[in-house]
Amino acid sequence: MAPNTFNMGDFNPRDLLPKDLMPKDLRQKVYDHMGVDPSTLPIVSEQFDKYNHPNLQIALNEICDGKDNQVTVLGIQSGFVNNITGTSLKDIIPPQSFASMVGLGGVKEGSVQYLNMDIGNGQKLACVQGALYLVAEKGKDNIVVLLRQNSMMDFAGQSAINLDVMAKERTRAESFVQSIQKSIRKKNIYRGKILSTSQEGGGLKFHDLPPVTRNRIILPDGLLKRIERQTIEAGKHSEALKKAKRKLKRGILLHGKPGTGKTLTAMYLASELKERTVILMTGRGQGSIESSCRFARWLEPSMVVIEDVDLIAEDRTKQQGCNTAILLELLNEMDGLSDDVDVLFFLTTNRPDVLEPALAARPGRVDQAYEIPLPDRECRKRLFELYIEGMDVEVEDMEPYVKRTQGASGAFIAEIMRKAALFAAADGEPIVVKDNHMDEAMHELLVVGGTLTKSLLGSGEIGFTPTGFKDS
Repeated sequence: MAPNTFNMGDFNPRDLLPKDLMPKDLRQKVYDHMGVDPSTLPIVSEQFDKYNHPNLQIALNEICDGKDNQVTVLGIQSGFVNNITGTSLKDIIPPQSFASMVGLGGVKEGSVQYLNMDIGNGQKLACVQGALYLVAEKGKDNIVVLLRQNSMMDFAGQSAINLDVMAKERTRAESFVQSIQKSIRKKNIYRGKILSTSQEGGGLKFHDLPPVTRNRIILPDGLLKRIERQTIEAGKHSEALKKAKRKLKRGILLHGKPGTGKTLTAMYLASELKERTVILMTGRGQGSIESSCRFARWLEPSMVVIEDVDLIAEDRTKQQGCNTAILLELLNEMDGLSDDVDVLFFLTTNRPDVLEPALAARPGRVDQAYEIPLPDRECRKRLFELYIEGMDVEVEDMEPYVKRTQGASGAFIAEIMRKAALFAAADGEPIVVKDNHMDEAMHELLVVGGTLTKSLLGSGEIGFTPTGFKDS
């Protein structure tokens, strides 16, 4: 009897696996789709920032939903090594080895995994984490697209999204990538939204601010119109101004005591400028100036709102130097935008006297400054009428309260009506505000609250004189 012999040529590692565990051969599916050996075909790769993942997914979905297109989406399951380094399309091309079949390397078909991502207005979009797209577009050569996440960067929360495109001709793959980029520019989910930069991963965060109508902005006669001319009206004529070679980049500064309506005015403009992307920066804004301005350029027309700009733009001769680097970054970013970029910087401050002259006194950075004063008699009357809305009020005469709030901010008057409603609620429902409730509210704020309360509400000047309340 001949001795037992073992021919390696007859050995197939698949024979060691039960048939129900046999991995699906992605390479064969790619081969069938392309009609040729994929190992020699060109691959074009493009990288997208993580915040662009929803935009990329929308572009791919558009192709998948095309009337004359046929797209098959396959999940991918990476081996141990690929899970660390990240799968690429070239990892799928080589024939599978025994190691790949037992999970130590290689790629095989698995489930398509999705991540729900925020796209604004309370909506979520299911974004593919990693998948292979077999794309057949009418009138074009077939292509293979791999969407994958760069796992190596995921530890920092900055994992980029990679797109590998395989085609018979490199120009076909490049054309597909260009169509994706065009779709992202055209249907960018961030354009026209209210955003702030995220400290984690350098991305963007959506904000839903309550809409503010024009009638809620109580300013001296003509002031709001001048602000609108520099913001809303200028935006309407941006194309004409650009053709006339007039600069579109501009800066507006609102200054005044706390509670006078600077932030409310910014919210009104954000509500009114519906086609303009609004990027919010508050507090010191450390680490977000560069990214905020970068996104402002990308998403123009845009408005960058920097509240309390004195926190990062204090006069360098008066500060201790802790914010000098941030101030310089802000100045450089404002200077770095070309004049034809439609970006509006909207700045607010309670302390205009401490602002860095290089910011506040140099044309091209801040072009117009407006003081938002404490409301005069007519504005205080309008403010009481505004904050009475929605309540039953049985006050014999509101004029004494208008007179007694000389030096009060709009925020102070809003708090008077809130406290009056609170005192009235103690008398039972429905709430009806009467003279005694108004008097209690005034006493609570002016006498019991003391100087600090008045200061917090921006009304440090309101109070008693030797002959009674200050008069207007």
